[in-house]
Amino acid sequence: MVDIVRKDLAQKRKRKRIIMISGACLVLIVLFVGLSQLKPATPSVEKGAVWIDTVKRGPLLVEVRGVGTLIPENNRLITALSNGVVEELYIFPGAAIEENTLILRMSNPQLEQDAKNAELDLESSKAELANQEVLLQSQMLQMKANFAQLEAGFRQAQKLVEVNQELFEEGLLAKVTLEQSKLDQDQFEKRFELEKQRLTFQQEAHEAQLNTFRVNIKQLEAVEALLSRQVENLSVRAGIQGILQRLPVEVGQQLALGEVLAEVADPTKLKAVIEIQETQARDILIGQKATIDTRNGLIEGQVFRIDPAVENGTVAVDIQLTSKYPRGARPDLTVEGTIELQRIPDTVYVGRPAFGREESSMSLFKFETEASTYAMRTKVKFGRSSVSVIQVLEGLKPGDRVILSDASEWEKFDRINVN
Repeated sequence: MVDIVRKDLAQKRKRKRIIMISGACLVLIVLFVGLSQLKPATPSVEKGAVWIDTVKRGPLLVEVRGVGTLIPENNRLITALSNGVVEELYIFPGAAIEENTLILRMSNPQLEQDAKNAELDLESSKAELANQEVLLQSQMLQMKANFAQLEAGFRQAQKLVEVNQELFEEGLLAKVTLEQSKLDQDQFEKRFELEKQRLTFQQEAHEAQLNTFRVNIKQLEAVEALLSRQVENLSVRAGIQGILQRLPVEVGQQLALGEVLAEVADPTKLKAVIEIQETQARDILIGQKATIDTRNGLIEGQVFRIDPAVENGTVAVDIQLTSKYPRGARPDLTVEGTIELQRIPDTVYVGRPAFGREESSMSLFKFETEASTYAMRTKVKFGRSSVSVIQVLEGLKPGDRVILSDASEWEKFDRINVN
């Protein structure tokens, strides 16, 4: 028998395989599309692991806060006014001192010798001036005596001319005698005028000579006074009433001009210098109210200076303290300051969320109902921010409960379950 190949049967089998493969592919495609459109399972979060707050309505106090220190308003840094060696220390940091309290004593033999020499030079110059005054005064007395004699001779010659003139008019004196007496009078008058001018000139010359000595004495007095002050300043005094803050020297230490010897502060007049983040310092103004927390009490104050420069991302703000200091308030004490920027009488606000910034928008998880454990992702727009709360402009209403914790681990989910 001969087998007959049936071509139609082979084609039917091939078509059947194609249909089965196509059907399987279609099923796989449908399954893939369906699975891709399924939402991820809602994650569960423990209630104790998140920070939940309720949106409120009411007055909002906008504040900024920073850490700083108490600094004396009246502070004196004492520096060396000359080179020297520390000979003795009389008091130590923490001691209460008066304006004239002696803190330490230095020595400088060369300076002390220079001061002594300046004192001797001054005394010598004064003695020389006194001697010159006596000598010139003697010369002037002699010149005045000569001038007086010449003046007497001139007056006598004038009188003689008057007498001879009368005698001549009466015919009792020769004319030649009268003319001779007039000639003598003219000579005396010229000598008198010359001597008078010479006396005036000599007086001026003597005064100029004495002024030279006086100028030299003034210079020596200035040098002597400067050196005397420098010697006196070797005994270092407080200069103000207060507390000795620092004494960074020791006995036997060699000090140069300008080195710091001590620091004195008045603890009764303090100010607070608070470091505020530069992003929060833009709304701070002079005169705004502030509160300083010393950890042992609060001090009221107000802003009176804002540093124009930014350093390490912060702005230094000086707070003038206006209320009584609590116990323990002292210079260099670390404090926390809160500055009141604005009071909003009525607004919607909530606790400040993690990474929540003023005048920005972000997504928060809001509970669907008051009793629900499910929270939906909600976009919220914020306004002004304070230390711990922030103003809500859009997205939430009073009574809503929201999660303020960092939600970055749920960024792929629009809904979570808090139980």
